[in-house]
Amino acid sequence: MQGRLNLFQATMLRWRDLHPYSAVHVVRVMKRCDATRLEAQIAARLESAGLTGLNLDRKRARYEFTGGREAVTLTVLEGGASAAETLRLEIVRQLNAPFPREGGFSPFRFFAVDSGAFFDLGLAYDHFIAGGDSIAVLLEHCLDGYGEERRDETRSWTPRLYPHTYRRLFLRRFGEALTGLGYLRSLAASARRTFRAPCHRERDASNGFLCYRVDAAALDRLRNTAKAWAVTVNDLMLAVLLIALIPVTADREAAPRRRELGVASIVNLRSELESDAHAAFGQFLSSLRFSHPAPRGAALRELAAAVHAESRRVLSRKLYLQNLLALGVSGLMWPLLSPAQRRCFLAKHYPIWAGLTALRVDPLWDGASGGAQLREYLRAVSTGPLAPIVLAVTTLGGTMWLGVSFRTADVEAATAERVAQEFLRHMASLE
Repeated sequence: MQGRLNLFQATMLRWRDLHPYSAVHVVRVMKRCDATRLEAQIAARLESAGLTGLNLDRKRARYEFTGGREAVTLTVLEGGASAAETLRLEIVRQLNAPFPREGGFSPFRFFAVDSGAFFDLGLAYDHFIAGGDSIAVLLEHCLDGYGEERRDETRSWTPRLYPHTYRRLFLRRFGEALTGLGYLRSLAASARRTFRAPCHRERDASNGFLCYRVDAAALDRLRNTAKAWAVTVNDLMLAVLLIALIPVTADREAAPRRRELGVASIVNLRSELESDAHAAFGQFLSSLRFSHPAPRGAALRELAAAVHAESRRVLSRKLYLQNLLALGVSGLMWPLLSPAQRRCFLAKHYPIWAGLTALRVDPLWDGASGGAQLREYLRAVSTGPLAPIVLAVTTLGGTMWLGVSFRTADVEAATAERVAQEFLRHMASLE
């Protein structure tokens, strides 16, 4: 087989043995839904890009796209007055529906919620196969020219399907990887100070989902505040997330030792390994963990500065390599654990309460969709065994969508909604 899974992809395969580890992207198309035409167009785009005939060899951690024509079934749901709730429930269903464990299968499932004058096109995918940037590019090309009466040509898209794994990255960054080994000790010490999120071994780890639209004014305030405070937008959102978690983690105040609050953010390493998302299809992820005492009444600006200092340290010293090494170590230990132990292994040894994944769609699109008129972009990401709550923040144009996934075995819907509302309230309060 041609492709090798990287460390993060192999980790996701282990996670999906416990529960489906998928993600969902949804884009609004300001055209009428012609299911027959759309199915044929999507099938043609997948075939021309080479993204058909996937064969996965789990044991050898290898995969291959064998190509050929592959039938696409588009599930169409009626929208109407309850379109938003229909979409939310379908996202929940897709997050909890498994893909085949190995062998030959398609890692993509398409659905649409038809509202008459427009429709929401959704793509659920087996997350090990790609990161969010690759899926955003794929969706744009699947809609290339849709809704136009005549289009003689569509833009050719044949991305590289077997990108480099992290082995080359470690060899190129060997010095940083070696000198940063001390970071693992500080990471372990931080984990011992961090308040553990709930994790029930005996319960089904299904995912719930909530979503919220953020208007352009609030998004502008977020960007302007980050600039004024000399932090990144991601740093500021992590700080807002910490503030939002304080009300639902009051028990840590009475804890004898574990009083810090942990959050994590996805780091995309594509620039270290491959060219842009149009040229290479795949997944290039690591993570950044941050833990802080986050007391009641903590000042947002101070938290943002602390998050920024830590993220700058991790990124400048390439300490995300150590997070990848930690994933490799957990993979060696995985066969020694029972299924129940695996479910809570990360919650015990790498405690975080929530994760954040952010995606800016505008820089990824190059106009290939032609007259399709794409608006609004929403994402949902499975929680997996790492965090009981995951926030997926997606921006397109002047609009942001917040997708909140939560592990129903450990977090009630009311708790997830409270965290989301606190997150939105503090964003809205930025000056």
